[in-house]
Amino acid sequence: MATNIIPRRMSAEIDGDFVVFLIGMRINKIWKVHKWWPVFQAMRPMLKELVARPESGFLGYTFGFPVIVQYWRSFDHLEAYARSHDQLHWPAMVAFHKRSRDSKGDVGIWHETYQVAAGRYETVYQGMPPFGLGSVGRLVAANGRREFARGRITQEVTSLDELAVELSNGANTDLATANDR
Repeated sequence: MATNIIPRRMSAEIDGDFVVFLIGMRINKIWKVHKWWPVFQAMRPMLKELVARPESGFLGYTFGFPVIVQYWRSFDHLEAYARSHDQLHWPAMVAFHKRSRDSKGDVGIWHETYQVAAGRYETVYQGMPPFGLGSVGRLVAANGRREFARGRITQEVTSLDELAVELSNGANTDLATANDR
């Protein structure tokens, strides 16, 4: 069952800036299946459409319920998809707004968008298959400067000696709370 498991500590890299888009739904009245089921069903076809169109700027996703994490090359790519009348999102959004007009909050939808600057993120995976940013970027060994979270998120750090100096100067004195080794 456990295929593609990488037993050692890994980190992820991706070239340039990117966007993390979180989207989800909240079922507020479980008995009103006719209100929330269409929302639930609408997402998988959209994801399938995006995966089939790499030129859209869509990099990939991690599917979970109630949150789906999507990775995009840029906000412009994400917005172009969301506003395109020729793609599945637009009619699904219009249908949701029509259905929810009189629903009194039976089902909720939400999203959050984060623009991430190149090198200003940190990841670690151990005993995992490619996952999250590691499934859309490059997996690299989490050793050397990548051994600790500060080294993974700080591009300026070029050696373990520099990391040690940063740590001794109080940049991150509580390693117990950041113990991800």
